Amino acid sequence: MTWLAVYHIDVSGVDPQSGSFEELAMPLFDPLYNFAHWLTRNRDEAEDLVQETYFKALRGFSSFQLGTNFRAWMYRILRNTFLTSCAGLKATATLPLGDPEEEEGPELAVEFVTPETILIDRSNSDLIEREINELPVHFREVLLLCEVEEMSYQEIAETLSVPIGTVMSRLSRARKRLRDGLRQRMTEGSRAEQTPVKNGMNYGL
Repeated sequence: MTWLAVYHIDVSGVDPQSGSFEELAMPLFDPLYNFAHWLTRNRDEAEDLVQETYFKALRGFSSFQLGTNFRAWMYRILRNTFLTSCAGLKATATLPLGDPEEEEGPELAVEFVTPETILIDRSNSDLIEREINELPVHFREVLLLCEVEEMSYQEIAETLSVPIGTVMSRLSRARKRLRDGLRQRMTEGSRAEQTPVKNGMNYGL
């Protein structure tokens, strides 16, 4: 796996009238591409998604409301563009209309050392990528926005257009799924290493 560079540049507090669209939006290009690549899992589709996002954002820049979060606005455009794309429709086609667990109320997204912290360990990058790709898109996106893009719950809520409670609930369940999946893969790998070879014979050589 080739890891994409992840940059965190906060331009949410910049007055859009104090600079051009390019000055505000271009610093976000790398993290937007990074997020698009995680969503689409395809470089060409990620490039197309980012290009369309910037086109839509530029066209609608005059409607951007002063004092709101520009970064969340850009990510929301990218996410909505993805969800209406062929890849996005395919990724969400099997999702239930509602999550009954979320209706019961949010779980606390407690910060603690879990397998997702292996994100910073490049030696486990392939394992992490496979497991994150197995997550449903609504879990994958909230985990990436929090853990990779380092967004606050409020920013994620604005990006996804959902209540903060829903963000916390999805994040908690995404972490649990990732944690359980990683433990299962690690257990399977450990068992495979301990399994003796049955198809060979020792001839005393």
